[in-house]
Amino acid sequence: MSGMTPALLALPFGVLLGSIPFGLLLTRLAGLGDIRSIGSGNIGATNVLRTGRKDLALATVLLDVGKGTAAVLLAAPFGPLPAVLAALGAVVGHMFTPWLGLRGGKGVATAFGVTLGLAWPLGLALGGVWLAMAVLFRMSSLAALTACAAAPLLSWLLAAFAGSAPHPERTILMAAVAALVAIRHHENIRRLLAGTEPRIGRSGGRG
Repeated sequence: MSGMTPALLALPFGVLLGSIPFGLLLTRLAGLGDIRSIGSGNIGATNVLRTGRKDLALATVLLDVGKGTAAVLLAAPFGPLPAVLAALGAVVGHMFTPWLGLRGGKGVATAFGVTLGLAWPLGLALGGVWLAMAVLFRMSSLAALTACAAAPLLSWLLAAFAGSAPHPERTILMAAVAALVAIRHHENIRRLLAGTEPRIGRSGGRG
């Protein structure tokens, strides 16, 4: 196997793993029908929660985080570039699921999962940002967008304060993921600007 082969395979491998639609599979197995027919039509945990099944929503979060982490950890032995490409693939596969007509989730849980796989201190820091914003403003979308926007800077700062290599691939990945998450949250951004975004614990909106 040539040195470039793992890098070439990492992206499609990540897409394949990230495209497993756990939210859709769990709700169908539970007899709740097609999750894409309610709410936002997304396959992520926020939309699964609209079925009233908190257990399924929690399971969806854990599995979506897990597939992102697994993509990175399985590719990491082949080097940092394959790990980063697998991470990007996992997020893209979740957001634009090829088996579902390129419809998927908004990628926040999977993005968190790949961050944990790449650098768990960075993942914990971003989780802290999300939690702080969610508690202060009670808006899940705002918390997610803020955490993703902070990810490139925190990635660079983590390497700087640790006195290690700057990890440019990781920082570029964080910037790319932040852009993708923003694109998938375009409706939320419009509602945030209009002051109509629903708060956590209240019904309404499209998630």
